[in-house]
Amino acid sequence: MPSNAPSDKNAAPPLPEPLRVPVADSHTHLDMQSGTVEEGLAKAASVGVTTVVQVGCDINGSRWAAETAAAYENVHATVALHPNEAPRIVLGDPDGWSRQGAREPGGEAGLDEELAEIDRLAALPQVKGVGETGLDYFRTGPEGKEAQERSFRAHIEIAKRHGKALVIHDRDAHADVLRVLKEEGAPERTVFHCYSGDAEMAEICASAGYYMSFAGNVTFKNAQNLRDALAVAPLELVLVETDAPFLTPVPYRGRPNAPYLVPVTVRAMAAVRGIDEDTLATALAANTAHAFGY
Repeated sequence: MPSNAPSDKNAAPPLPEPLRVPVADSHTHLDMQSGTVEEGLAKAASVGVTTVVQVGCDINGSRWAAETAAAYENVHATVALHPNEAPRIVLGDPDGWSRQGAREPGGEAGLDEELAEIDRLAALPQVKGVGETGLDYFRTGPEGKEAQERSFRAHIEIAKRHGKALVIHDRDAHADVLRVLKEEGAPERTVFHCYSGDAEMAEICASAGYYMSFAGNVTFKNAQNLRDALAVAPLELVLVETDAPFLTPVPYRGRPNAPYLVPVTVRAMAAVRGIDEDTLATALAANTAHAFGY
């Protein structure tokens, strides 16, 4: 290999065969990907991924999502404080959303101030959802959990008041996420981004009418629980996403992810469901448009 060539783990995967029926990437982070927005959208469109939902995770990212969606017809925005942002804002927790790191604790007033900005952004017409919000217990202590739940409840209220979809981030917190949604009353359209539960939880979500969005990790060898969930989820409640630049599907796991790789995941999902990719793609496109109201 020439010394100036990218290593395999850093090289962008090749373009997959285009889908015959266009779909949407229901959850991506264009602001964390290499190249320009135009390049990313053109590459995605060339393989049949004609719409993307750009997701905000903090104040700056949410503003950027709203601005980008206003500039591009095929980009829709969601805005929120990621669950790990709440402890960072309230406590100055260094395990908050990693792009901004630790900061001086802002307390409850600091969280209220940032939630007010999310509320303002959520009213914009190009903003189709509030999220990603929810709970993330991966490395969160008791005080952090309290801040997360307060933020989550506030996001649910914002989504309902503005009539926007709610986009859930749920990491190691299934029971509490479902509990809070039940206590607060979920918005009419609620999406479990990067669905991480099992088949039993999928049945609970289905009975509540929650959408389940599957990412590239549904292709991972150790993710049989996700494939089991996908197999029982009602087709009309299934979405597909990249969560790019994260969760690149097999066989490109570990390399940079981007919306143009959605077809790889769609084909893996169709195999799990035992249906042809055109049938699945048709459902995915309709479901995403309905979930986000565009």
